[in-house]
Amino acid sequence: MISGVLPALPLIMIRPFLPESPEWQKKKDSGKLQRPSIAALFSPELRRTTILTTLGFAASYGIAFGAIQQLPQILGAPKGGHKEVLAAGTQAQEKLKTTLAAAGKPAPTERQLKVAAANASDAVIANITKMQETGGLIGRCLLAVVVLVFMSRRLQFSLFIFPALIFIPLYFNWVGGSLNTESLDLVKWGIFLAGLLTVAQFSFWGNYIPLVFPVHLRGTGESFAANIGGRIIGTAAAWITITLSESMPPNPAKIAMVGAAVAGVYALVGAVLAWMLPEPKEGEH
Repeated sequence: MISGVLPALPLIMIRPFLPESPEWQKKKDSGKLQRPSIAALFSPELRRTTILTTLGFAASYGIAFGAIQQLPQILGAPKGGHKEVLAAGTQAQEKLKTTLAAAGKPAPTERQLKVAAANASDAVIANITKMQETGGLIGRCLLAVVVLVFMSRRLQFSLFIFPALIFIPLYFNWVGGSLNTESLDLVKWGIFLAGLLTVAQFSFWGNYIPLVFPVHLRGTGESFAANIGGRIIGTAAAWITITLSESMPPNPAKIAMVGAAVAGVYALVGAVLAWMLPEPKEGEH
């Protein structure tokens, strides 16, 4: 949350002083700037663009919410979570018992032990989440480099969606089958790469969508794709993963493997759409 808030703070101060887009200002001054409407997004000339960008945005968000955002509960599940995360919780409980005994205080209650274990597990998982966030930040920077090198927008998106289609399902399948065997170091580097490949896609959409809609529909087109595609169709992946992996008690290995399948389906949709995306037309926007 903080990594998202910090860049926004200076923008709050700067935005009121930024000049309008020259093209927008030119159309406004000449009286040619049209009013935006959602219906215009589905006009014959824009319908295909609207549908493709909405589904593409959904595909990118589905990868994140179907699998990546499930990693903390996979690793930290009280029963069946990752061995190193559970070990950290056990060590915290033993430390609490020793500390209270040395101070001549009563033995900790069951609630105190659960809180101690949960806090220790959360601290370990927080370090893994930092790796994901770092990967996402580098993904954004890498996208900026890719934009400078490759002019084709389809190729830019393909450079991230195709590796994500292969790596992320394989990674979460591996996580689901290795909770009791593998080191957390491998998990960290895996989620670093998963975050890089996924967050770069978010940056792609933010750069691409305004270029394929007319000036007066830039905000409307991006808002529709982000909110309907990303935040409704895309985030539904979390509900799908949790629903299909539901068990009592929760089975983290099953969550990981279902998440791999759900993310894989969303990524496949994105990969299919990659070469269908319209290229921006020079001089029209």
